[in-house]
Amino acid sequence: MKYIGRFAPSPTGLLHIGSLLTAVASYADARFHSGKWLLRMEDLDPPREMQGAADNILFTLEKFGFEWDGEVAYQSQRHAFYRDALDDLRVRNLVYPCDCSRKDWHEKARLGADGFVYNGACANKNIFRQPEKSPAWRVRVPDEVIEFDDEIVGHYAQNLAHDIGDFVLLRADGFWAYQLAVVVDDAAQGITHIVRGQDLLVSTPRQIYLQRCLNAPTPHYAHLPLLTNKLGQKWSKQTRADAIDVNQAITQLRQVMNYLNIPTAPDTNKPHDLLNWTVANWQMTRVPKSAICTQQQP
Repeated sequence: MKYIGRFAPSPTGLLHIGSLLTAVASYADARFHSGKWLLRMEDLDPPREMQGAADNILFTLEKFGFEWDGEVAYQSQRHAFYRDALDDLRVRNLVYPCDCSRKDWHEKARLGADGFVYNGACANKNIFRQPEKSPAWRVRVPDEVIEFDDEIVGHYAQNLAHDIGDFVLLRADGFWAYQLAVVVDDAAQGITHIVRGQDLLVSTPRQIYLQRCLNAPTPHYAHLPLLTNKLGQKWSKQTRADAIDVNQAITQLRQVMNYLNIPTAPDTNKPHDLLNWTVANWQMTRVPKSAICTQQQP
C-alpha cells in the first residue's frame, strides 16, 4: 500500500510549537516510508479565522524547509462534496435535523468523553417537518463500541451512544462540522496514514464511524503527545502560544526533534538538512506517549 499522509492546519491562528511538532512528525513518517505528504488548509470556520493566517502558514512551512506534494487543498472550496456526503446519509435516514437550542439540551444532558452527550430530543421527530429555525444536522450513532489500535497511544475505544451522542455534521449557522469534512477529504485524497495530536484522539471513533457510513477506508492512526505549558494546558491560540519564528527555524526544529527523541543532528544552517536528518533517523517507537511540558516548572 502506498503511503499518503497529510498535514492539515487551521488558519484560526499562526503556527506554534505544537503545530511544528505535528508537521515534523507527519512529514518524517511519510518520507521515511517513501510516501507523499499532502497539505490541506482546514478553513471551514470563517468567523474564527485570522486574516492572512493561511498565507503565513504556507510561508512559514517553506522557510522551515518543508516540501509538500501537489497543490494545497482548501476546505472552503469543497462545500459541494460535503453536501453530497450529507445527502447520501440523509437518503439512508442516518441523519436528522435538530433545532434544539444548545442551552436547552445542555440543561438535560450529562457529560461524556468530549463535552455534553446529546440526549436525542430530535432523533424521532418527522425528518420532513418545518423547523422553527434553521436546523443543525446530526448523524445517528449506534450503541456499540468503536475501537482501533493507535501506533502511539495503543488500543482506544468509545461507545458513541454513551460517550458522545448523535453529533453534528452541519451546524445551524450553515458551516460544516470538522468531523464530516475531515472524513470526506481524507477519503478523497486517499489518505492512508494520519499523524496528528492527541487532542484529536477523542474524535477518531466518530470519524471511523462516518468512514463506515460513507464506505470510506479507515486510515492508520498515530496520535502525538501534546506540548503543554506549566499548567498542563495544550499550547494553542487560546493559551497564547507564541508563533514560531522563521528567523529561529534551526533552533525551533531542533527543539521539536528533541521532543521526538531524534538523535542530535550535525551543525547546519539549512532547515531542510534537519528535516532530512529527522527522516533518516525516524522511529515512531521513540515518540513519547505522554504530554510534554515546554516551560520550566516553578
